[in-house]
Amino acid sequence: MQATQRQQRIVPGALLLGLSALLFSLMGVGIRELSTSVNNESVVFFRNLVGVLFFLPLVVWRGWSPLRTNRLRSHLWRAAFGLAAMYCFFYAIAHLPLADAMLFTYSAPVFTPFIAYFWLKEALSKKIAAAAALGFIGVLLVAKPSDALFEPIALVGLAASILAAFAFVSIREMSDSEPAFRIVFYFALFSTLLSAIPLLWAWQPLNSEQVLLLAAVGLLATTSQIIMSKAYSLAPPGIIGPFAYLAIVFSALIAWWQWNELPSVSSCVGALLIFASSLAALWANRPSASKQG
Repeated sequence: MQATQRQQRIVPGALLLGLSALLFSLMGVGIRELSTSVNNESVVFFRNLVGVLFFLPLVVWRGWSPLRTNRLRSHLWRAAFGLAAMYCFFYAIAHLPLADAMLFTYSAPVFTPFIAYFWLKEALSKKIAAAAALGFIGVLLVAKPSDALFEPIALVGLAASILAAFAFVSIREMSDSEPAFRIVFYFALFSTLLSAIPLLWAWQPLNSEQVLLLAAVGLLATTSQIIMSKAYSLAPPGIIGPFAYLAIVFSALIAWWQWNELPSVSSCVGALLIFASSLAALWANRPSASKQG
């Protein structure tokens, strides 16, 4: 019975992760616009600061009780991985073609099944590993990486991918006791405190337009984080992770709408592979669930 209930939570988790990917792709577009005039240190700080401000009404209304936790160490690990990934990702967006940067970030689900296997001892079947590999091929076809992938800066993007995978699995590790809003709150709090340090030497004045765009980026990122945390609390990252690839598809659609960039045949084929990998990951989980049910 418990296995059946677990299986039923996989579909909502996958759908939530897809929604999170959409919001995250919109955030990426905003960061790309900001990167021409605002330094990386400021973008990272304000993205996290907005996350803290997002929770102030909850604290005022309900007090500190909903945010009390006995898992501060787990939250610190999650913040360390997530903040490091954020610095790398935002830097990659500013210095690489957007498709390349998104490719690196959304390569994280390729690593999550293996990290979850070693860290959380979650099962890793050949079918799930193959589904993740299929999704990665689809991402390559959609993103059409440029020669920048072979430059040293590409290592920053790869680091963002691996660090993000660790962050995703750390969410899964504490989801048995920590609700999504608490995970996101402590991530924003610790990340704001840590990212404020570089501003001691990297602060720059901002105009009203930049502040508004920074606020929008922070709001999109925080909402995306809450939804993503909820998704990974419902289902293992190794199973629903391929749905995060949808951010690449959303980015391509936004680029077409905003800049009239039509997707190529390879992009369409890649999109089909991404959807296929997501369905394959769900299908791969069915046999074990049915045996236990």
